Amino acid sequence: MSRTVASKKTLTFENLDAFGTLCGPHDEHLKRLEGRLGLGILIRGNQVTLNGPIPALETAESVLHQLYKIARQGHPVTIGDIDRAVSILGSDPSQSLVDAAAAQVQLAPGSRVIPRTPRQKDYLAEMARHDLVFAIGPAGTGKTYLAMATAIQALLSRQVKHIVLTRPAVEAGERLGFLPGDLVEKVNPYLRPLYDALYDLLDAERGQKLIERGQIEIAPLAFMRGRTLSDAFIILDEAQNCTIEQMKMFLTRLGYHSKAVVTGDITQTDLPPDRPSGLEHARRVLDGVPGIGVCEFDDRDVMRHPLVQSIIRAYGAERARLQPPATEPPRPAES
Repeated sequence: MSRTVASKKTLTFENLDAFGTLCGPHDEHLKRLEGRLGLGILIRGNQVTLNGPIPALETAESVLHQLYKIARQGHPVTIGDIDRAVSILGSDPSQSLVDAAAAQVQLAPGSRVIPRTPRQKDYLAEMARHDLVFAIGPAGTGKTYLAMATAIQALLSRQVKHIVLTRPAVEAGERLGFLPGDLVEKVNPYLRPLYDALYDLLDAERGQKLIERGQIEIAPLAFMRGRTLSDAFIILDEAQNCTIEQMKMFLTRLGYHSKAVVTGDITQTDLPPDRPSGLEHARRVLDGVPGIGVCEFDDRDVMRHPLVQSIIRAYGAERARLQPPATEPPRPAES
C-alpha cells in the first residue's frame, strides 16, 4: 500500500506591499490555494509555511513565487489568478505567468489590460504578428476582450482609423419572434456583449463619442456584405454561428492596412444541425495559409468562476465519449 509523502517548506517574501497583494483581503488567496491543493498553510509575518504532499507543495511554491513577482511589478492579483495558476502550473510547471503578465496592452496612462495566462500572451503576439487571427476556445477565455483591447490600442495610437465590431444575429436556441422597434433596436440585443466589452475598457461616455463619430462601428454581420474595410481593426465575434458562406463573405472584406480577429467556440454553435459552422470550416480550409494566425484556448484560460472550468471539462469529456472513434483507412492489398 503506497503512502503519500508529506513535507514542509517556509517561504519568505521581502516586499510587504506585494506580499499583501499576494495574500488578498483577509488572506483569502492563500485560503483558496490551501483548499485547491489540500495543503496546510500557516502565515507568520512575511513568511508562509506550506505543509502537505510534495507534488502539491511544489505546485503551491511555484504559484506563490510567480504571483508574488507579478504583484511586485505593480499588477493586481485576484482569486481567479490563484485558480488559473493552480490549473496551469499544476499541469505544466515550466509555464511562466510572469512573462505573460509582462505582455500588457496599454490603453491610456494608468489603464492597461494584462494577459493572465501564457496562451493569452501568445494571443496578443499573434494579433501583433498577423493581419488575420482566429481565436478558438471555450467561453470566458478572454478571446473577445483581448481583441477589443488590442483594437482600442490600435485606434488610440492611430494605427487604424476605425474599429468594426460584428457578430451574426443568430438566436441561441430560442424563438424570439418579431422583436419591436426599428432595425437597430431589433439587432441591438445580439450586439450587447460587444458594447459591454467596449464600455468596460473605455468609460461609457468616451466609448459613445467614438461610436457617434463613426470611429467605432458595431453592426450585425449581414451589414458587412459588399464593403471593403480598409484602415480598420475588425472583430468578428461568436463566429461559430456563421455559415460557410457568411465566413467567406466576411474574410473577403479585408482591405489594406487592416487587421481582422475572428473569435468563437465551435462547441457552442446555434446553427441548425444541417448547417456546418463557418468557423470550423475556415480553420480547416485555411490551415497553413501564410499570414494567418490561430490561437486555441482551453479550460485553463477561463477567466470566470472556477465552476466554469469544471463545466467545460465535463461537457468536453461527454463530447469525446459520444464522438465516433476514428477509423483507419483500408490498407492496400498486397501484390
